[in-house]
Amino acid sequence: MASTDESGQLAQQASPFGTTPPAGPPAEGAGPGARMPRWLPRAMVVALALIAAFQLGSWAFHQLTGLLINILIAFFLALAIEPAVSWMAGRGMRRGFATFLVFLGLLIVCAGFVTLLGSMLAGQIIKMVEGFPGYLDSVINWVNSTFHTELRRVDVQEGLLHSDWLRKYVQNSATGVLDVSAQVLGGLFQLLTIALFSFYFAADGPRLRRTICSLLPPARQAEVLRAWEIAVDKTGGYLYSRGLMALISGIAHYILLQALGIPYAPVLGVWVGVVSQFIPTIGTYLAGALPMLIAFTVNPWYALWVLVFVVVYQQFENYMLQPKLTSKTVDIHPAVAFGSVVAGTALLGAVGALIAIPAVATLQAFLGAYVKRYAVTDDPRVHGHRGRGTGQGLFTRARHLWGRSREGAADDGRRGGGVSGGGSGSP
Repeated sequence: MASTDESGQLAQQASPFGTTPPAGPPAEGAGPGARMPRWLPRAMVVALALIAAFQLGSWAFHQLTGLLINILIAFFLALAIEPAVSWMAGRGMRRGFATFLVFLGLLIVCAGFVTLLGSMLAGQIIKMVEGFPGYLDSVINWVNSTFHTELRRVDVQEGLLHSDWLRKYVQNSATGVLDVSAQVLGGLFQLLTIALFSFYFAADGPRLRRTICSLLPPARQAEVLRAWEIAVDKTGGYLYSRGLMALISGIAHYILLQALGIPYAPVLGVWVGVVSQFIPTIGTYLAGALPMLIAFTVNPWYALWVLVFVVVYQQFENYMLQPKLTSKTVDIHPAVAFGSVVAGTALLGAVGALIAIPAVATLQAFLGAYVKRYAVTDDPRVHGHRGRGTGQGLFTRARHLWGRSREGAADDGRRGGGVSGGGSGSP
């Protein structure tokens, strides 16, 4: 140890600058002049790039939400008309021409419905405008007789025409005409977009399926084709069954309204049929409100008859007609259907309410092929009956005790009869 210390002192004295040389390189990150790690700038650039990509994707998704919803509607509409197009294409007709014929039929039906409904509303508005002076005279006479005033219709009309409220209302209506026009044009553009996409989806359905399957392995191709087939069956069956029930409902309500002598009976029948079937769960009651209102203007008792008929027909449809028509197309529980409609409305509004039931039916049918099911044990509790034992009620226990007491009394009687018979026969 002494020699070592002496050699270290000699090395210090032998240094030309009179200082001790460093023992080794400084540790990384130690000292004020330490350099940052080489991976840190690259990690910061990657993080900023990911954040920018997320923000850009979120902005693009919000901007394209309307287009995506229109494409979703078009896809379900194409699935709905797929059976009719395939049926006509299977009989030698070109697929594009068959799709055109189906769309032409839908256009004629929709145009006829809008025309009938518009004519009914226009007739009611004209009737109200023509009868406005009479309504105003009756109101003025009631006010004069009740409050002992001397109002005249001319004074009331001049006061209304020169009122600030009417002037402001006219100005707001004039400015709102442009907004309404823009909304109408936007709605027409959306309808055109949906029709164009659904036409391409239906006309080029086989090509679209081949394109999707070309990106997947054979095992996945079979699953995709099976899911597509289930979606076509469920969506088409749902819409066709709803259309048939709308026809039956419209005819039934037309017969009632025509028998009561209510005006616009054909239009009201079509209204009830369409609204009651394509607005799930509460559509029947919403559709019956308009015929009840018009029937009330004719006779208040007619409105009551319409209400009774709507309620009775709703029960007949729920328990007799709908199970037979939808048992092979859309067989889902009513609670599941109602929940799917509520969820679809919360997500996509009215569009979600329309496509919720076929979407859930498709998902249920697709998952049913992959979910393993087992046989249910034969237990009374499965059928809602409680087993015997400690869980029995007081009435059940009393009945069993009464039965046992009667059996004991019968046994005692038989034993008593046997003893007496033996005694009489003894010597």
